[in-house]
Amino acid sequence: MTIRIDRRHFLMGSSALIAAGAAGISPAFAQAERLRLLFWGGQARADRTYAVTDLYQAAKGTDVEGEFLAWNDYWPKLATQTAGGNAPDIIQMDYRYIVEYAQRNAIAPLDEFVGGALKLDDFDADQLEGGKVDGSLYGISLGANSVALMVNTTAFEEAGVAAPNRDLTYDEIMAMGEAFNSANVRGGMKVIMDGSGSEPMLDNWLRQKGLALYTADGKLGFDADAMTEWFQLWSQMREAGVCVSAEDQALDTGPHETTMLVLGKAAMMPSNSNQLVGFQAVMQDDITISSYPRLAAGVGGGHYRKPSMFFSVAGSSANKEAAAEFLSFFVNDPEAAAVLGVERGIPCSAAVRDAIAPTLSEQDQIALNFVANLGDLLGPLPPSPPAAAGEIDISLLRTLSQEVGFGARSPEDAGPYFVKEATAILNRA
Repeated sequence: MTIRIDRRHFLMGSSALIAAGAAGISPAFAQAERLRLLFWGGQARADRTYAVTDLYQAAKGTDVEGEFLAWNDYWPKLATQTAGGNAPDIIQMDYRYIVEYAQRNAIAPLDEFVGGALKLDDFDADQLEGGKVDGSLYGISLGANSVALMVNTTAFEEAGVAAPNRDLTYDEIMAMGEAFNSANVRGGMKVIMDGSGSEPMLDNWLRQKGLALYTADGKLGFDADAMTEWFQLWSQMREAGVCVSAEDQALDTGPHETTMLVLGKAAMMPSNSNQLVGFQAVMQDDITISSYPRLAAGVGGGHYRKPSMFFSVAGSSANKEAAAEFLSFFVNDPEAAAVLGVERGIPCSAAVRDAIAPTLSEQDQIALNFVANLGDLLGPLPPSPPAAAGEIDISLLRTLSQEVGFGARSPEDAGPYFVKEATAILNRA
């Protein structure tokens, strides 16, 4: 999913979270018969989620009151509610932020409920590990996914170009882009969006080089030369008309509807495997997913099975055990699993995967098979990003991507500047 949030709102959310930690917010009074749930996503995710909360109320008698927002609105609201002692009982949490929220006691450890209210007997070990901070379990993975390219196969057919497969390289994207331009697909559709500001795509590219976005101790895992090369790669694509222009890319404000794929300006965009269902729901063209491009033939290891997102329980919740019971239902109940499908990723319970596999739609089957068959593309799960990673992504990487795109900076200037400023942000944090 392409995500954007401006610096002012990001810093507002972070400041609110810091204030919550400093103030030692105490639990708000809660009604035992009602749980509050906050999550990010679009209407399709909301429909599935609310169908499961209805199932839960019918089965357990507990009302779960849900609210959803777009990604760029979600984090400021969550941080503000947390600071005000009014956080929802159940919080959808991201791998990027789980360390920060756990260390500030904004979410609660769940270990005491495992084996009781929270059943995780056949949960995938790597997905359990991904929800731990300092050895304690703070998040229950709602599905495993991997980064993936969303591919408009209808557009590729119109261009007379074979759709990409798991052997795609960056050089082949250049060739595909030239073919799209020659065919003048839909009056100028490009083969790919501008990925220079996509942190997951940068991460994947670095991993293929044997580098890392962040090290286990929260430092940058690459140098200025690597960052310069990254900006140069996309500048070359932009100058050749292979990726979209900076003007077009600036139209992408986060929601699916504003992405280059849905707007029809690009035939491919970096995203995540679980997003296939959501993108297909808002597009007439047929789309599928493929792996991120390789640096060269035979180079792999950039992908990993990431917890797509977690459910966590607020540190201020007065209903922690009841919330843990809901989490257990959400990830284990076969009827709930049939409703959820793989929209949030591949289920982490082997029994749930087996139960829903025959019921999956074509898009769901594609996502499941993609994550299950990454082969030599698959590498180890990296450590959770440091607390300041969100600011680096939103306020630095995306800003520099636009500045290079519009010609305000050269790649040779942007690379060292990124490393210098990112290091300063990490040091301040």
